[in-house]
Amino acid sequence: MRREERTSRSARILYRPVGITSSIVAGVVAGQVFKQVWKRVSAGDGADAPRALESEYSMKEVLAAAALQGAVFAVVKAAVDRGGARAFQRATGEWPGD
Repeated sequence: MRREERTSRSARILYRPVGITSSIVAGVVAGQVFKQVWKRVSAGDGADAPRALESEYSMKEVLAAAALQGAVFAVVKAAVDRGGARAFQRATGEWPGD
């Protein structure tokens, strides 16, 4: 059973810079992770992921790349956000969300 605790307003305000910074870091990390994953799953050597407006790729390739990029971003962002919240909780004793 999960214990519900209200987060204080001051904890939420103090967490904002941490949250913003972690979001930026998550975006950068997710971009790098996606590039590495795409290199491994794509057929070409060192191929960049297809963009929506590049006509040399099929719709299937473009949508597959977009879906993979979205999944990687969501997982990395959740991991970084959760880690930042846990670190904030250890430092302050308060959970920054809810």
